[in-house]
Amino acid sequence: MREKERKFPYFYKLLIALAVFAFVFIYAMVSGAAETTFSDVWKALFTDESGGKLSILREIRFPRELAAIFVGAGLSAAGAIMQGMTRNPLADPGLLGLTAGANAALALTLAFIPGANYFVIMGACFAGAAAGAMMVMAIGASQKGGFSPFRIVLAGAAVSAFLFAIAEGLSIYFKLSKDVSMWTAGGMAGTTWTQLQLVIPSITVGILIAILLSKQLTILSLSEEVAVGLGQRTGQIKAILFIVIIILTGAAVALAGNMAFAGLMVPHIVRWIVGTDYRYILPMSAIGGAAFMLLADTAARLINAPYETPVAAVISILGLPFFLYIVHKGGRAFT
Repeated sequence: MREKERKFPYFYKLLIALAVFAFVFIYAMVSGAAETTFSDVWKALFTDESGGKLSILREIRFPRELAAIFVGAGLSAAGAIMQGMTRNPLADPGLLGLTAGANAALALTLAFIPGANYFVIMGACFAGAAAGAMMVMAIGASQKGGFSPFRIVLAGAAVSAFLFAIAEGLSIYFKLSKDVSMWTAGGMAGTTWTQLQLVIPSITVGILIAILLSKQLTILSLSEEVAVGLGQRTGQIKAILFIVIIILTGAAVALAGNMAFAGLMVPHIVRWIVGTDYRYILPMSAIGGAAFMLLADTAARLINAPYETPVAAVISILGLPFFLYIVHKGGRAFT
C-alpha cells in the first residue's frame, strides 16, 4: 500500500473522491419521479426564481439529499472509528447494537411521550444507541480473553434481536406499529429543514472531533500495548471516541432509521484505497459514505418510481454479500 501511496498521493485521491461526490450529488438532484434538469437544479440552489419544479427541488429533494449526505458520512465515519478502536473488521453501528438500541428508545419515547418533538426523539436515540453499544461491549468482554470479532458479532446479533423485540412489543401494545415500522424501514423521505438543523451540526462536530483524534486512533488500531507505550491515554481517547460514535450514529439513526452495513462497507473500501492511517481514512470515509448513501437513496427512488423502495433494503442487498465476503476472508479482504 505504501508503494501505491507514493505513486498516487492522497491529495489526488481526495480530489477524485470530491469530484465523484459532486457528480453523484448532481445526479441525485436531477433524477426522480418529477423530471428536472441541471438548469432547474442550478436555479433552485443559486437563484430566487420560483415555480413548481424549483419548489420541489428546494423543499423536498434538496433536504432529502442533504440528509443522505450527512447520514452516509456519519455512519461511515462511525464504522471506521469502531473498526479502529476494537481492531474488529466486522464492526459496524448496525451490527453492534447501536441502531437496535436507538430503535427501542424511539418506541419507548413514542409510547410514553406521545407529543415528543424531534429534539426529544433525537436525544432518546442517542441514549438508546449508547445503551445498545454498552450491552454488546459488556457481553463481548464478559469471557476470558476479552473482545474477539466473533464474540462481538454474536453479542451484537443477540442484543439487536432482544432490543428489536422490545420495540416490536411496545409498538404492538401501544398501537404504534405503523409509526415504528416506517422509521425502522429506513429512509430520508419527508426530511425537513428543522430536522437538518439538529442533525447536521451534530454529525459535523462528531466527524471533526474524530479527525482531530485520528492520529491517536491510528496508533490505537495497531496495538493497545504500543499506544500505552507511547504515552497515549487510551482510556480517555476511547471514551471520547465512544461518545463520538454515539453522536454520529444517534443523529443518523434518528433521521433515517435502521441502516445496517453502511458503516461496514465504506471504511473497508477506503482502507484499501488510502492505507491504514486514520488521518486519511476518516475524511475519505465521510466523503465515500456520503456518495454511497446518495446513490442508495437515488436507487430507492428510481427502482419503482413514483413509489418508494426502502433505502435499508437497497443497502442490505449490497451489504450482506459484502459482510459474508469479509467473514470468508477473515477481515483481510481489502488489505
